[in-house]
Amino acid sequence: MDTKIHVAILILELHIPDAQSLKSKRQVLKSIKDKVRAKYNVSVAEFGDLDKWQRVNLGFSSISTDQDHLRDMMQKIMSMVEGSGEALITSQELEFV
Repeated sequence: MDTKIHVAILILELHIPDAQSLKSKRQVLKSIKDKVRAKYNVSVAEFGDLDKWQRVNLGFSSISTDQDHLRDMMQKIMSMVEGSGEALITSQELEFV
């Protein structure tokens, strides 16, 4: 097999200023995850700071033979999360495997 496969992993650390409980945090996260999955068909996982009301880490991943496509898609996901108005990105990391 000569085709090279690329895996993109985007990690976003988010601050959710309006979350006043774990329940409200979960509602915001569900909204973000559902919108991103529906538009981009990526895998999404929540990790770290699970017991904090206003902080969370989200990981997004996808696989493709076109690394430029993956980079563009991950940039659009960051823009979508920022544009949602529900959470602020406090840090970001994009990695290719």
